[in-house]
Amino acid sequence: MTNYVYYHNPRCSKSRQGLALLEQNGTDIDIKEYLKVPLIEKEVESLFNALGLKSANDMIRKKEKEYTEAGLTDESSNSQVISAIVKYPKLLERPILTNGINAAIGRPLDNLQELITG
Repeated sequence: MTNYVYYHNPRCSKSRQGLALLEQNGTDIDIKEYLKVPLIEKEVESLFNALGLKSANDMIRKKEKEYTEAGLTDESSNSQVISAIVKYPKLLERPILTNGINAAIGRPLDNLQELITG
């Protein structure tokens, strides 16, 4: 059985919708409220690798004020972005579901469905 971790912000409607989708599918998940439980750099790096993105900029919310506070730009390196997510977890795009090998950002929610159905 696959062990899923769901990076969740209960104040986000898309994150709540993703959680409902996973529950409707009977997916066994561990929920990580990443705004309450601090992320560590290795964990963010692992998510980045599992997402299969070319740039860590693709896993952040650029419209958050913390993006500017962190001094990030479109040219920021992956390591700069990952460090900024650790310092400002609100930057992490949400929701994210991972099985430890692969991951998906739940925008659109179909991405989560694809991950759980293979």
